[in-house]
Amino acid sequence: MADLLLGAFALMLVFEGLLPFFSPALWRSVFVKATQMTDGQIRFVGLASMAVGLLLLFVWS
Repeated sequence: MADLLLGAFALMLVFEGLLPFFSPALWRSVFVKATQMTDGQIRFVGLASMAVGLLLLFVWS
């Protein structure tokens, strides 16, 4: 189980690094917009992200 979690974490880091590597200017503008969001908006994005992730896990399991 630990190997699976470590692999999932490593894959997440790869995906997180794609945008800043290929388009640093776009990543910077997205980051600036994110800092201007309210706490509620950030929470909604986090909730939506978790829901999509869980849905993908259930569909592919």
